[in-house]
Amino acid sequence: MTRMIGAGRRAIAALLLLSLAACGAQPRSVPPPAFNSTDVMFLQMSLEYIRQGEQVLTTAQTRAKNAELKTLTAALQAQWAEEQGTMQRWLLGWSQPLTADPSSGAHEGHGDLHSLRPSDIAELQATKDNFDGTAEALLLGHLHNCVEVSRMESTGGQYPPAKALAEQMAATRQGQVQRLLKLQTGSTMGA
Repeated sequence: MTRMIGAGRRAIAALLLLSLAACGAQPRSVPPPAFNSTDVMFLQMSLEYIRQGEQVLTTAQTRAKNAELKTLTAALQAQWAEEQGTMQRWLLGWSQPLTADPSSGAHEGHGDLHSLRPSDIAELQATKDNFDGTAEALLLGHLHNCVEVSRMESTGGQYPPAKALAEQMAATRQGQVQRLLKLQTGSTMGA
């Protein structure tokens, strides 16, 4: 009986020591996802491209005569809305700003923002003749720039989901460029 009491006391003492030792242990923290400045810049620039492109898409939705151009702009709007949500979640999760640094030195090594200028949008909105051709030309340049930024991420990014998104975006936008080129070819052949 004495042995059972002694064994019980030792077991309780051992449990007490283990629980006290656990109190002093550092909690295991999950390391944040590995990302680099290229990942951040890709997401920030892509968000800006979406913001700028929306101006073209909104105008084209109301003024384009070609039904295929309207279909393409509607598809772009849906795609960009989905991408935008993902990009914002990642940047906010990394405690990074949603917008890129506009200073000239911030974009060394990967070029400028290649932005649509306010004058581009004003010209589109003021276009009376060949609105579709003007919208197509703006979208072609815009999508080409999006592909270039996606390629920058594919080669220099570190965060695997962002790299995968960039590869998907490049492939999708290249397909959209091909559709726009066919539209332009069709509209110039019919003119």
